[in-house]
Amino acid sequence: MQILETIRFEQGEFSNIIFHQNRMNYSRQILFNCKNDINLISKLQNLSNKISDSKLYKCRIIYKSEVKKIEFIPYNIPEIKSLKLVPCDEIDYNHKYLDREQINNLLANKGEADDIIIVKNGLITDSSMANLLFYNGEQWLSPTFPLLKGTQRAKLLEQEKIQVADIRPNDLHNFQKVRLVNAMIRFEDEVDVLTENIKTQ
Repeated sequence: MQILETIRFEQGEFSNIIFHQNRMNYSRQILFNCKNDINLISKLQNLSNKISDSKLYKCRIIYKSEVKKIEFIPYNIPEIKSLKLVPCDEIDYNHKYLDREQINNLLANKGEADDIIIVKNGLITDSSMANLLFYNGEQWLSPTFPLLKGTQRAKLLEQEKIQVADIRPNDLHNFQKVRLVNAMIRFEDEVDVLTENIKTQ
């Protein structure tokens, strides 16, 4: 079992690196019984110094008890304009597993939509690659039980920019739009989908 951590790197800076480091060490402790923490900043510093341009990169870290591989991949923010609800009560993605077979199998059901919204036990969770934030005209709400507690979501919760709530498919009419956020897609990137473009079947 290998675990993945993805970090946004742009103009010499890593985004939310403490959140990533904490999640990584938590997964190492739970999955591999590791007692020692990894210092991500020191591991990444020498590698990042070799990148001199200002492009946006995805820093991809594969690890188990120790780091196995680090790579920097140029990244473009995807255009997501439609989503489809896909139910699956059995899915488990509490940690950022490198093996995404379960998610990819669900994604195959997206039809003409750009991505999916996974519904577990009657509750909306995540898209195939991002946490979801629903806007009701006054506040941004994130599902109480995401498949994966993302670092961008954790930061927004800490800043009190978003709140959590149980959101069910039949609640969608209460929202104007949903915003996708993950390690690479920031809140301010405004990757939004109008709720009218969420397909229920």
